[in-house]
Amino acid sequence: MNYFIGLDSGGTFMKAGLYDSTGELHGLAKVSASVITEKPGWVERNLDHLWSDACSAINNLLDTTDICPTKIKGISISAQGKGVYLIDKKGDNLRNGILSSDSRSLSIVKQWHQEGLNTEIYPTTKQTLWTGHPVSIMRWLKEHEPDNYKNVGAIFMAHDYLRYRLTGSVHAELTNMSESNFFNAQTSDYDKNLLSTFGIEEMWEALPPLIASDNLAGYITDEATNKTRLAPGTPVYGGLFDVVSTALCSGINADNEKLNYVMGTWSVTSGITDKVTQEEYNFVYGYHAIANQYIVHEASPTSASNYEWFCRYFGDENAFDHDTIAKEVTEVIDEEHDVLFVPFLYGSNQGLGLRSGFYGLQSHHTRGDLVKAVWEGILFCHNLHLNRMKHRFPNTDVLRVTGGPTASDVWMQMLANVTGMKVEIPNVQETGALGAAAIAMVGAGDYADVVSAISHFESDIRHFEPQLSKTHYYQKKYARYQKLVTLFKAMEESKDAE
Repeated sequence: MNYFIGLDSGGTFMKAGLYDSTGELHGLAKVSASVITEKPGWVERNLDHLWSDACSAINNLLDTTDICPTKIKGISISAQGKGVYLIDKKGDNLRNGILSSDSRSLSIVKQWHQEGLNTEIYPTTKQTLWTGHPVSIMRWLKEHEPDNYKNVGAIFMAHDYLRYRLTGSVHAELTNMSESNFFNAQTSDYDKNLLSTFGIEEMWEALPPLIASDNLAGYITDEATNKTRLAPGTPVYGGLFDVVSTALCSGINADNEKLNYVMGTWSVTSGITDKVTQEEYNFVYGYHAIANQYIVHEASPTSASNYEWFCRYFGDENAFDHDTIAKEVTEVIDEEHDVLFVPFLYGSNQGLGLRSGFYGLQSHHTRGDLVKAVWEGILFCHNLHLNRMKHRFPNTDVLRVTGGPTASDVWMQMLANVTGMKVEIPNVQETGALGAAAIAMVGAGDYADVVSAISHFESDIRHFEPQLSKTHYYQKKYARYQKLVTLFKAMEESKDAE
C-alpha cells in the first residue's frame, strides 16, 4: 500500500493528513497558525513561522503512526489563495507574508474601482478587484516599501512558498495563480499588459514558472528532511487552491449542478462548469484541477472566523464546544428577537471598507442570543453569495457543505432553513488535506486523474431538509439584515466624504 501526505495551510490551522491510496485516513495532526495584526487592516504571517508550522504538523503526524516515511510516495499542499509570500533575489525570505484577508491596499483598490479598472480587466482575467489580490498588495508595496519591492525575487502564494521550502524549486501552481490578476484566462498564461495596467510591470521577472496541480514540482531536500523527518527524495506535487480542493472532496461537478458551501475563514459558494458565460454580474472563474473545467465562486472573509473571534473575546475558547453552544442556541432559537450581527471583522461582501457590529442588544439577551445572531449573520453573508450564484446555476437545489461548522447539527439545520434548500454534509474529514493527498496520488500514478481518485473514496452523507415555516421567518430577518448593511454603507460613505 502506498501512502500520501496532504498538507492544508489555512487561516487558522496548519494540518497534515496521512492517507492510503483508497483515501483512508491513517493519521492527522494540526498546529495553530498565528497571524500578525500590528496595524488596522494588516494581516501578516511570519514566513519562518509558517514553515515551522508545516514542519511541526508533519512531525506530529509521523508521531501518530508506525508507517515508515519511505512508504510515503508523495506530498502535496492545499492552501489559502491570494495574498503574497515573497522571497528576495537571493532566495531568502523578504518580509512577512501578507494574507488574502489583509486590506492595507484599500485606498488603491477604491481608486481602481473609481477609474473603472475592475470592468476593464474582467474580459481578460475573469476576476474582480479587491484588496487581497496579489496585484493590489504588490502595488501597495511599490508605493510604501520601495526597497522591498525592488528586491523581490519571486512572488508566491502560501502553498508555493511551502513547496519551495520543501524542494528548493520555484513554481506557481495554476489553480491558485489563475485567480491572481497576473493571469490571462484567454491565453492561460501571465500577461505583461496586466502588470502594466496595475503599474507593477517591474514584477514580470518575479513571476514563477506555472505548474499544474498534479505536476511533479521537486523532491524533499536533505534540509527539509532534517526539519520534517520525511525521506529525502520524496516527490512533491503542485498542489491546489483550497477552494478547489474542497470542491473536489464535496462531490460537486459540472453535471450535478450542486453547489459547495465552504464555511471556514471565508464564506465560499462554488460551482463547477465547462463553459465561461457572460452574465450581468461578473462571476469569478478560476482553473479547476480537472482539465477544461472552471470553478466559479463567490467568496468573502465573512464566515466562521467571525465566530472564532467571538469565542476568543467573549469567553474561554476551549469552553465553546458544540454541545454546550448548541444547547444555549436551541433554548432561544424559536425566539424572534431582532439581534443582528454583521460579520465584517475581516472584510465585507457588500462594499469596500465596511465594518462589523451587533445591533439590537438589550440587557436580557444571553450568550445563546449572541451566538445565534453570529451564526445567522454568517449564514446571511453566505446567502448573499448563494443568491448571486443561483443566476449562474439556476437548477441548483442542493448545497454540499464543508468546514468546521458542519459539526453542529443545530447550525446546519439553521442553514437549511435560511436557504430553503436541502443541505448535505459529506463525512469527509479535512477536505483540504484529502484533496491535496489525492493530487499526490495522481501525480505518483496511482490514479489516472483526480476524478478517478475521488470516486474511490467512500463517505457517508448527513441530510438536512428545510423547515419552510422557519424559512419564511428568515426571509424577513434577512431583509432586516440587508437594511442594516445599507446603513453601514451610508456611514462609510459619510466618513469618506469628510
